[in-house]
Amino acid sequence: MPLHAITAKAFAPSSAMLLSRRVVSAAAARALPQRTQFAARFYSADASPEAAEPAAKAESLASRRLKPKSAATAGSATSASRAYNSKSVQSSSVPPELAVYGTATMIYNDPDNSTESKSTNGDATLVPDWTNSFHGISAKPVSKEQFKNLVTPLDVADIEVKPDGILYLPEIKYRRKLNETFGPMGWGLIPKGEAVVGSSIVTREYALIVDGRFVSQAQGENNYFGPDQLPSAVEGCKSNALMRCCKDLGIGSELWDPQFLRWFRKTHIEEVWAEHTVTKKKKILYFKKGAVQVPYPYKVNK
Repeated sequence: MPLHAITAKAFAPSSAMLLSRRVVSAAAARALPQRTQFAARFYSADASPEAAEPAAKAESLASRRLKPKSAATAGSATSASRAYNSKSVQSSSVPPELAVYGTATMIYNDPDNSTESKSTNGDATLVPDWTNSFHGISAKPVSKEQFKNLVTPLDVADIEVKPDGILYLPEIKYRRKLNETFGPMGWGLIPKGEAVVGSSIVTREYALIVDGRFVSQAQGENNYFGPDQLPSAVEGCKSNALMRCCKDLGIGSELWDPQFLRWFRKTHIEEVWAEHTVTKKKKILYFKKGAVQVPYPYKVNK
């Protein structure tokens, strides 16, 4: 065999080697779409039903295993919350002797089931300008039941005393009496003018309107000692005027009776000598019997 033929045969690629490369290339080409499809299924947000079914089964199995424990935990938490609520209710219950106000004392009754004022022809009447009007004054008296509720004697426990000896009824007591007698939104307190601000006192006039009729008007006043106290002083004028207007309805009339005041001071008030802790000045302070609480900067002088 010639030398060039041997050399060509030795360095020529074999058919087996060429065949194997072609097979590998073809196999790789066939496997590429399958890998792409697998990757698409793996990274897809919507898994196929076949892939989601095992996960759902595993999840349901895990939930079944954990359900009794969670139910037990929820049951224990519910029982614990019930026990806590029962304890809180027992600890925060109001003594029966203090819970004296309720709907049982409501005597207001609207027979027509309508609180809108109407004229004789059935049309709604116009609301007067209460800053200047006295509409409805003394046009009609209250009913017998309302009269009895208005002039009911005060409960001694409701009367309070200031350290300087002045007796008063808390504002909420007046409002409750008006609500019991005329019903909520059956009465109102309307200013008759602007507030008049002095150097240390604020005054404002108010009118009490009941069932669309003028009842009374009074000048409310309150002291203040600085610009920051002015808003509270203006609001205090309203409370003071309400107390004075209710006097015309008979609410708390005992507090304007000198005979009652002397009796109350003699039987229900205690005098205490107190000394100022800084100036050492002494003065008499007044308290209800059994409720002596000397405020700072005073202390009881023994």
